[in-house]
Amino acid sequence: MKPIITGKSTELWGQFFNFKSPQIRTFHLTWLAFFLCFFGWFGLAPMMPVITKELSLTDKQVAFILTASVSMTVLGRIIIGWVCDRIGPRITYSALLVFGALPVGLVGLSSSYEALLVSRLAIGLIGASFVVTQYHTSVMFAPNVVGTANATSAGWGNLGAGTANLLVPIVFAALIAKPLGVSEFMSWKLTMIIPAVGMFIMGFIYYFFTQDYPEGNLKDLKKLKDPLKESLDKDRQKASFWSAVKDYRVWALFLIYGACFGLELTINGFAVVYFTGSFQLDLTTAGFLA
Repeated sequence: MKPIITGKSTELWGQFFNFKSPQIRTFHLTWLAFFLCFFGWFGLAPMMPVITKELSLTDKQVAFILTASVSMTVLGRIIIGWVCDRIGPRITYSALLVFGALPVGLVGLSSSYEALLVSRLAIGLIGASFVVTQYHTSVMFAPNVVGTANATSAGWGNLGAGTANLLVPIVFAALIAKPLGVSEFMSWKLTMIIPAVGMFIMGFIYYFFTQDYPEGNLKDLKKLKDPLKESLDKDRQKASFWSAVKDYRVWALFLIYGACFGLELTINGFAVVYFTGSFQLDLTTAGFLA
């Protein structure tokens, strides 16, 4: 059960560099973690022209692979929200970062369409990082500033996808150029190790330098709870959830968010493939435009 939260911060910008504050520290680490997850999630997208050539993929297979990485996040976000409620955002995000780094770093071992498809499905789960970021900032900041905290952490985190489209082709080009002279097929594999390492390290940083709530970690706060009150709180949460499900305004927001974020994911995933295929642009230029 989630505890009653009383220590939410009423300031963001005024305390922006006060890293002694658990709320501010959490804010910065949530958007950084989100950034790395989105970088890892979309890091492979600008490399698809090279991978297509290596694995002799058809246009239909490329479309399936790019769609797979997005589709899994739908299931992942539902599950990760449930997990946050039960073990807290700190452990949830740490586990997502550490275990999510594995398919990102190992995707280069894929030697067939089927293996790459499975890898992209696994990588798609890290798209659930959005849920943990919004959850954690919501419990750390008061109503007068929570909108700003949520919007800023989400906005800066989303930059990870665009930054991946920009930087991954540059790193790729640097690896194949002299004096390194790495082959194209090896370069994209090495490039994906970079976000994987960043995610893995951030997983441990998040665990040791954040806490679930302003008052402390969920495990410790549970010990202070009254069992009878917990039972009543569970009933209230269930009633609140079903009230939200039956509210037409919730579904309106669902449709609007699906359209807006769906478009963003489509552009991030397909832009480089489109620019290189339709206009014969090189990867670096296509990544910059994407």
